[in-house]
Amino acid sequence: MHELNRLINEIGISKVRLAKYLGVSRQMLYNYLALENLESWPKEKAVKLLSLLNIKNEDELKDIKVNGDYIISVENRLNESVKDTASHEVLTDLKGFNKKEQEVLSDIINLLKERLADDKTKDTYYSYVYLYHYLQSMETTGELKYILAYMSKALGFIDPNEYAFNEDKQFLFESIMFSAMTLYNNGGASKTRISETHKKFVEDIEHKKEEKLSRTQELNTARIQALKELGYTEITSNNAKEVLEKIVEIQSRKV
Repeated sequence: MHELNRLINEIGISKVRLAKYLGVSRQMLYNYLALENLESWPKEKAVKLLSLLNIKNEDELKDIKVNGDYIISVENRLNESVKDTASHEVLTDLKGFNKKEQEVLSDIINLLKERLADDKTKDTYYSYVYLYHYLQSMETTGELKYILAYMSKALGFIDPNEYAFNEDKQFLFESIMFSAMTLYNNGGASKTRISETHKKFVEDIEHKKEEKLSRTQELNTARIQALKELGYTEITSNNAKEVLEKIVEIQSRKV
C-alpha cells in the first residue's frame, strides 16, 4: 500500500475527500490504507478507488505518471462523485441550510477535523485559533472578505477577474495586497527597514484597545447608573428595553 499512499499524496487528494468519495469515515479509510494490499479491501471500495485512479488493478499503480492532466482528470472524477453523494445526504445538524450551504459547511468542518487530527503541532493549533478570530470579525471588518478573495485568486482556485463583492473596493485592495506580498516574497522588506512601520502598527492596535476599554468602562458606568435610577439590580428580559433607553438618556446628558 506504500505505492498507493505515495500516489494519493502526490496527487494531493485529502483524506476527507477520499473518504467521502468512498462512502466511509476518515478513520475507516486510514484502516484501509494500513492494509497490505487492495485485495484486502472490501471489493466495492477497491473497485471505486481503481475507477477514480483510472486503472484496472493495483499493479498499474507504479505505471501512473502524475502530471497536470492526470491530476485534473482525477479531480474531476472525485468532484463529480462527491457532488452526487452530497446531493443525497441529509445533514441532520445543518437542516436549516440549503444544499450548497450544507456542502460548504460540511467540507470546512471535515477539513478542520482532519487537519487537527493529523497535525498536533502548536502551529496548527494557533492557526485555527486565529482562523476562529478571523471568522468572528468578518461581520464588522469588511476588508477580511477581500483577503479571502485575494488568496483564492492567488492560489488558483478562482479566476483573477472574478469579483464577488464590491468590485472597486476589491480591485483596489487586491492591487495593494499584491504589492505588499510581492515585497514580502522578494525579500525586499528587511526587518530593519520596516521596524518603524511595525512599531506604528503596534501603537495603532494599542490605541484602539485603549479606546475600546474606555468605551466599555463608560458603558458599564452608564449601565450601573441606569439600574440605580430605575430601581433595578440587574438587567432582565423584562426590563432590558427600559434600561437600554435609560443608558442612552444618561449618555446623551454628557453631550
